[in-house]
Amino acid sequence: MKSAFFFFTLLIAFPIFSQDQDSINRKRIEIHRIEKAPQIDGVLDEVAWQNASVATDFIERIPKNGVPIPDSLHTEVKIIYDDLGIYFGAIMTDPQIEKIPKELTERDNIRNDDFFFILLNGYNDRQQSLQFIVTAAGVQYDAKMTNGFEDDSWNAVWYSAVQLNKNNWVVEMFIPYSELRFPEKDVQVWGLNMEREYRRTGTRYSWSPVDNRKGSFSFYDGEIYGIEKIQTPTRLSFQPYLSTYVNNYDGETETTFNGGMDLKYGINDAFTLDMILIPDFGQAKFDETVLNLSAFEVQYEEQRSFFTEGTEMFSKGDLFYSRRIGGAPSIGLNVLEDEEIEFYPSSVDLINAVKISGRTDGGLGIGFFNAVTERTFAEIKNTLTGEKREVLVEPISNYNVFVLDQRFGGSSSISLVNTNLTREGSFRDANATGIYTSLTNKKNTMNYWLNAEGSWVMEEETKFGAEGQIGFSQISGENRFSAELDVRTKDYDINDMGYSSFTNYLRSYVHYSYQYLQPKGFLNNMFLNFNLSHERRLDPDLYGNFEFNFNSSFTTKKFFNFGGGFEYTPIGTQDFYEPRVFGRHVDIPTYYDQWLWFGTDFRKRFTLETVVDWYKYDERRRSRLIVEVTPTFRVSDQFTIMWNSNLIFSDKEEGFVDIENDEIIFGQRDRNTFVNSLESTFIFNNKMSLNLAFRHYFSDVSYDNFYNLQNDGGLSLNQDYSENHNTTYNSWNIDLRYSWWFAPGSQLTLLYRNSIQSNLNEAYLDLDRNFNILFDQPQVNSLSLRISYYLDYNRMKSWFQPKSTNTYKNRKMGNINL
Repeated sequence: MKSAFFFFTLLIAFPIFSQDQDSINRKRIEIHRIEKAPQIDGVLDEVAWQNASVATDFIERIPKNGVPIPDSLHTEVKIIYDDLGIYFGAIMTDPQIEKIPKELTERDNIRNDDFFFILLNGYNDRQQSLQFIVTAAGVQYDAKMTNGFEDDSWNAVWYSAVQLNKNNWVVEMFIPYSELRFPEKDVQVWGLNMEREYRRTGTRYSWSPVDNRKGSFSFYDGEIYGIEKIQTPTRLSFQPYLSTYVNNYDGETETTFNGGMDLKYGINDAFTLDMILIPDFGQAKFDETVLNLSAFEVQYEEQRSFFTEGTEMFSKGDLFYSRRIGGAPSIGLNVLEDEEIEFYPSSVDLINAVKISGRTDGGLGIGFFNAVTERTFAEIKNTLTGEKREVLVEPISNYNVFVLDQRFGGSSSISLVNTNLTREGSFRDANATGIYTSLTNKKNTMNYWLNAEGSWVMEEETKFGAEGQIGFSQISGENRFSAELDVRTKDYDINDMGYSSFTNYLRSYVHYSYQYLQPKGFLNNMFLNFNLSHERRLDPDLYGNFEFNFNSSFTTKKFFNFGGGFEYTPIGTQDFYEPRVFGRHVDIPTYYDQWLWFGTDFRKRFTLETVVDWYKYDERRRSRLIVEVTPTFRVSDQFTIMWNSNLIFSDKEEGFVDIENDEIIFGQRDRNTFVNSLESTFIFNNKMSLNLAFRHYFSDVSYDNFYNLQNDGGLSLNQDYSENHNTTYNSWNIDLRYSWWFAPGSQLTLLYRNSIQSNLNEAYLDLDRNFNILFDQPQVNSLSLRISYYLDYNRMKSWFQPKSTNTYKNRKMGNINL
């Protein structure tokens, strides 16, 4: 009954929140089927292109919204299709071809380039499009765009070529249906928009006009007609891999060989199954580790491709933090008096993982994710007898995510997300469920949201927690505002499969912003925003924080970027997280924070970005200064060097140290942190690159005084506490990576990795001594080679068929045989 009532209410609300589609000036194009496919080489001279439909009359989107493209940049795009996929041929006039910026980069990375891109939406729901970009240097970039938010972790296998001519440059593209999603029906109507980036003036032109005053970019998609009765081939592909590692650590060398496979199967034109068998993530990018003194764990970015590609549906509501799968074991160790830990695993091995996702013609998205990890043991040694024993620190565990996501009305949706972790035996299990509603009004000027989540943690007893959010936002015009109320109970806990830090609070938030929608004076754009937030502890009730925040951002017509802002807490903060004990809090004095930043013209060979941020507390000598400098030098279109230096000086901060004899011990400390990183890339061509990534993180902490935390949140001097908590932490990482995309979807990667860490109970080390100690630590030196090869079922099938009976054999995409 409740479900029926809910969907009946939604049905009534549908006309209210359905978009006013007729008020949008959408372009439409009808395309034609071809019999013989063209060669993808950047030359549109085949018969297939002669009678192709042509999209033209592009309109400027930024910075001067709504202005027709000048004749000197005339752009037209030819579009055709067959049973294998859809083809685009873009012809872009340029009076100064020799000045076209065409910096070579790695795939999925665009810097100083002109480019052409396509947004395709097989469901024509104006909420999620697939993005395909080709730069003037021939580099491919693909992503999923959902309501204006871009996810570039998604990767597809498609084909493109670029040709620079005397007065224009041409992009030719073929996108197989296997990489697209669309409903099963005879007559297709897809959403389409196309854009051209003219880098020299920072101007972008779109085919279907976009009104920057309101709504997201994808809401203004045009439409493709004419795709009918396509006999799409079986969507089945395999990506087997072989890898080998030679690892040296502390004088011991180990060699390993691995093999496995990823599988992708199109259940139908709308739904796809992805499976990983015998995973290998040894070449994933290193984590940017830090010295963590906060009350919460560090949330690291996911680096493993299987958990980043095509997972946007599973990320709804933030209930799923994929680093939980294969992360550190969840069960602690009890070590006896005469025992020591001989080995404790840093991670848990993944047995396999599978995900199924897609969307029906009615806009219902369905997602299913499942992963299984294996039993993991630690090893404990008896120091008297030398005997060793294994202890289970992670049982076989099953991780599951299930999602239903109904889109409607152009920009509205309602989603149900469930996550479940089941561990073998009597160990802790967990479940979390969330319902998320986002409604946009008919005029596309207001957005409203209402979310509710529940968490269940099952041990000897079941612990239940909940969160609710309600809010609205004006999404049109130069003046915009929003407000939100968020409440979370103390037992809310999604950390078995998700990530949650702060709990037990009631928060309210108000936002106002003003922005230029057209260039004015010497500025291309300006953005100002003002924010007020208030937080209270929920149980027992206690004031937490009241904060005012202002931000600004400006871009001049010469592409100099600058801005700044400030933040102020007029009556201080009562922090109920730092004490690490329920019901306690610590007083933090009033502070104000002010910052300035600037960035030079991104079109130049040398660019510089700088941030200065200074916190000043209403307490003698307590402050924090942050300085970040990022110079980038483009030596040539093939070679780029970027350096980042981040310096943080924190004086007289106060934080949790220990609990001793039921007393919560705080310490007053000085902390200095230096982070230096280098990224250098040499691109041989648009399929081959050499990349160097270096990072050194240094942080030292020196304690001056120790205190007992009082019940009223104040601190009293503790002169008896004498534990040494001074710390110097170093993290050193070098990755030297050679990558070669030797065939579509197929890659060879050779990686050398060097990693060192040191953690000392000392502070204020001089530079020489710090690095001497660091390089005396055991080092990880690793050399690995990984080769993966993309195999399409239809391509493999064609190997065994006569030439006259299949369409794949002898077709060419430039110099790539299909």
